[in-house]
Amino acid sequence: MDYGGNGYMNDNTTINVRNPALVRKAGMDALVRELGIVGAIYFLRQFSTGQGNYTAEREILLEGITLDEIIKNVREIDKQ
Repeated sequence: MDYGGNGYMNDNTTINVRNPALVRKAGMDALVRELGIVGAIYFLRQFSTGQGNYTAEREILLEGITLDEIIKNVREIDKQ
């Protein structure tokens, strides 16, 4: 399959690496070929952006907790 030139995949298929749509198509084709559709989906789910604002949530969750308290808690968990 020709993806527009400028780069080569392992099977000498060319791909235009400057075209994001073609790179995505070639990447999906490779994932499905190597992992199967279910494996490809599991692989892609690892990179989801998630939801919410992690930085803001972290600040709320850690408000008032010192580094010493965190270290103490980690050491207690390690003992278990």
